[in-house]
Amino acid sequence: MIYLPPPLAQLLTTLLSTGLLLGALVSLLGCYFSIRVIRRLRIERENLLKEKELIFNFVQTTGEVFTESETLDSERLMQRVLYFCLRTTHTAGGCIYLLGEDQRLYARAISGVFPPLSGVKDKVGGLDLGVLKNEQLEELTRSTPVALGEGLVGQTADFGTPMLIEHAELDPRVPHFDNSILNIRSILMVPMRFRHKTIGVICVVNRVDGIPLSERDQSLLQGLADQAAGSIYYAQFRAALDEKHRLDQDLHMAMRIQKGLLPRELPEIPGVDVHAFNLAAQEVGGDYYDVIQIDDQHVGLAVADVSGKGIGGALMMSICRSVLRAHAARNPDPAAVLREVNRTMVSDIYEDMFVTMIYMVLDLQSRELSIARAGHDPPLVLPPGENQVIREFSGGLAIGLVDADTFDATIESTRVQLEPGTWVLAYTDGITEAMNLDGEEWGVNLLTRAYISGRTLNARQMCANIQERVLRFTGEAPQYDDMTLLALKVE
Repeated sequence: MIYLPPPLAQLLTTLLSTGLLLGALVSLLGCYFSIRVIRRLRIERENLLKEKELIFNFVQTTGEVFTESETLDSERLMQRVLYFCLRTTHTAGGCIYLLGEDQRLYARAISGVFPPLSGVKDKVGGLDLGVLKNEQLEELTRSTPVALGEGLVGQTADFGTPMLIEHAELDPRVPHFDNSILNIRSILMVPMRFRHKTIGVICVVNRVDGIPLSERDQSLLQGLADQAAGSIYYAQFRAALDEKHRLDQDLHMAMRIQKGLLPRELPEIPGVDVHAFNLAAQEVGGDYYDVIQIDDQHVGLAVADVSGKGIGGALMMSICRSVLRAHAARNPDPAAVLREVNRTMVSDIYEDMFVTMIYMVLDLQSRELSIARAGHDPPLVLPPGENQVIREFSGGLAIGLVDADTFDATIESTRVQLEPGTWVLAYTDGITEAMNLDGEEWGVNLLTRAYISGRTLNARQMCANIQERVLRFTGEAPQYDDMTLLALKVE
């Protein structure tokens, strides 16, 4: 045992005690920082697990919504997408904009408090902010489409790149409002891209914890947007197919109704053989033919062509049919009937629409045919034993094209005596203007040649012969106009 003087022993004891305390302090500090690091790593791990769970649930939910029913609810899908976007970024409000066919962006889904971003600040100022409702904000946002390149949303879609504004209150591009509910503190917008094409924009505002949105939020939101873009694109595609299917059904029903407006069977007229056919260029058309029993002695025969095709032409054709039948009753003068038809329709017909019509009245006793034309091609009259057709008949202006007085002054009836064996052919210009793949029209000459060569046929055979010849001429060329033909032979 070594002997040390009391002062030296006291100094050594003090030094040893201080060293132990320092070591203990260093150990304690090391443990403290290790615990903080472990706690931070644990929190980050928990956050990553939560984000992973959110993204997994997002992918699973969008898949379920997409496949759960044959009729896809695209609105529900976008609301689900936006729900997960807000949860992932911890934001208070958001909106999904989709690009429309007019190349403008439309707000299709809104969640939380989402202030309008463009064009409606003045409208918001006029609202009672004390009773402000999300429905009012949504209506303002939905009613204001955004052009490509316009404002923050438009620029995000136009450039196809995300836009993060961490401190939005300092950025003049961000709208500012007096009400704190509407103030945007932080804003993030990412493009929704599908096959290298931007189809929309997802926008979120204001983290609920008060801190600015970050690049990490941007990365997460862009990942969600890329995942959602495919589902939303196909949802729109599916909805468009469903809409087309519904329209096809409506068109099919309209076609059936229109077919019902044409005579199912032409009346049997003593001493007269008559037949007709109609081929619409689309599901429904604007051509019309009719045979009307005026009285015991007179029969009316009409062929009309409404400008335009499709639904509009079909509707106008049905109106024209009703008006003609109403005025034809017990009136054997075709020009007088067409005057009344024009007078009835001219005030209601659209400016860019009109109706050409040939209306003929046959006297069953005298075999005299009265002909009136409202802007329509003249009929082809083929007397027995002749090889030349007669087609010079007085004309007039189309129905709905001019005022009643002008129309009345231009139209008149022409009378022609029909001998036994005489043919009369009335048609629309869809017959003579039918084109083949070389752009050549069938024309009046080929129609006349087919007409003369088939003079020994009956009326049904005549119609079938002309129809077969014109379709053979056009071949694979698409039909651009409705085709209608009415053939009459006096026996």
